Amino acid sequence: MTTLNQRLNIQTNIKLNRLYRQFEQLISELNKRELPQDILLSINQDIESLNKLSDTDKKLKKELQKKLSSIIALIEKKLKIVPKNHYRNTYLAIGMVFGIALGIMATSIFGKPFSTGLNVGIGLPIGMVIGLAIGSRMDKKATEEGRQLDIEI
Repeated sequence: MTTLNQRLNIQTNIKLNRLYRQFEQLISELNKRELPQDILLSINQDIESLNKLSDTDKKLKKELQKKLSSIIALIEKKLKIVPKNHYRNTYLAIGMVFGIALGIMATSIFGKPFSTGLNVGIGLPIGMVIGLAIGSRMDKKATEEGRQLDIEI
């Protein structure tokens, strides 16, 4: 796999430095696995395009985020490999949406005695708990099957 250029000039930009370290960790974790040639080629192209950007280029942070997301999506879609807590974070958001919808439905069912804010306030945590439970179970299954990277993004 192509190596990522060391960038000493980004130390002062805390957010960019943190994002760059995450990207380096992801590449390091992927190097520990046997990846198909087409996926390696795609990741190498992403790394090469990042290596072409200068440290002072304002596009560096945006491109880093874009490439990080695209690599994670690629390995999840093709190989079912995910970072730590990937499913938990995804299903937490889905659970929140479900909880808000549940709260709105409760308002329409029970009518005026219950305010909209109260029902949404009750539905949101219920949805979050359901989402966390489902996501945590899926993360545990991914860990048991060896499909989880030792990195949290």
